[in-house]
Amino acid sequence: MTTPERQLHAVWLCFEIPRAGGRLLETGTEEFLALKNNGTLGNIPVIVVLTKYDMLIDRMERTLDDTSLNGLSDEAVEERIKNKAEAELRDTCIGPLEKFAGPDIPHAMISTREDYKETLIRLIQITENCVGLHSTPEAAVMTSIAQRVHPGLKIKASIEVGKRRYWKALASSTTFKNRKTWDCLHVLHTDIINVWNFYDPHHYLHSQEFRELIVKMVDKLEVGPTADLTKTITIGLSMVGTIAGIVSALAGPAAPIVVPIAASAVLAVWVHDVYQISHAVLQRFMSYIIHLTLVLQTLYLVSESQELTCRTIKLAVASYLASSMSGEVRTWIQDYDRQLTILERADRDTLDKIVEVMQFYSIDAAEMSKLREKIPPVGSLPDEQWETERS
Repeated sequence: MTTPERQLHAVWLCFEIPRAGGRLLETGTEEFLALKNNGTLGNIPVIVVLTKYDMLIDRMERTLDDTSLNGLSDEAVEERIKNKAEAELRDTCIGPLEKFAGPDIPHAMISTREDYKETLIRLIQITENCVGLHSTPEAAVMTSIAQRVHPGLKIKASIEVGKRRYWKALASSTTFKNRKTWDCLHVLHTDIINVWNFYDPHHYLHSQEFRELIVKMVDKLEVGPTADLTKTITIGLSMVGTIAGIVSALAGPAAPIVVPIAASAVLAVWVHDVYQISHAVLQRFMSYIIHLTLVLQTLYLVSESQELTCRTIKLAVASYLASSMSGEVRTWIQDYDRQLTILERADRDTLDKIVEVMQFYSIDAAEMSKLREKIPPVGSLPDEQWETERS
């Protein structure tokens, strides 16, 4: 049987949105859609992608009657333009599609223009949903791993991979038995990094230096204030403020970013110990998983899908450490551990707590796009070294 990564899980059928009077479908495409509709192509989802949506919006704006806009707010004008575009799409695209493919054909309008990023996010979400409905859970996870526009799906995929691998048995994993803690963390680290699929040609995120940085973070972080569950909307803005503060405090655009963890510090003894069930070990493993995931979310925010550099990674780590989020996570974990009475039965509860904390601090794709606009540029400067704190 063909392995999941070698199977076809979805098809993007792409069309340029036609101008007035233009034809959307050619004969061959009509036949393809008819085959899909009658079941000949099986369960493989076909998602119709309508491109150059921005040009349609521009065209609709040019053809608006200016007299009808008198007294309308900018938001109301924008809404009217979108409604007109929707009506145009219904006549020129959706109607012809439904004639051959049926009424339930999934579709998305997209543009690669910077101010239309939300259209790409929607396409990825539709694709992930379709693959999840019509294929194996593993295929949906691979869809989330492959994309680089929807951070929420990255956290969701991290959770799914963790469930299938080791997170659900952190307190009693026979896989980790008789292995050094460092080797166990190495496996967890690799799984999480691979899900995020950053453009990291130099493998900085897999490096010894970055792994040690996360271990030292687990040791360094102090208990912070308890998170206010009613203020989730401020999480992203708070992080942006922290990032902006670090960047503005630099002595110059080429000044190195300092991570407040001493590079020369020796790794704690527990890293070299053999894995065994204990409250301390469980806390450290939970901390490593959650801190690493949220550092990667911060890195996604500052990297803008560009090639990773040590400078960008250090900015993400320094920003996370300086944020209230990092201390609050430590508080969540310690409070959970204090309530844990029977360690050997902790696996289900531990997994639920990891998922709860990660979802609470997850920044959705739409907010992420808006937050990026508020971050000052770090600058395309020569990369710097891993040194984290001046002597």
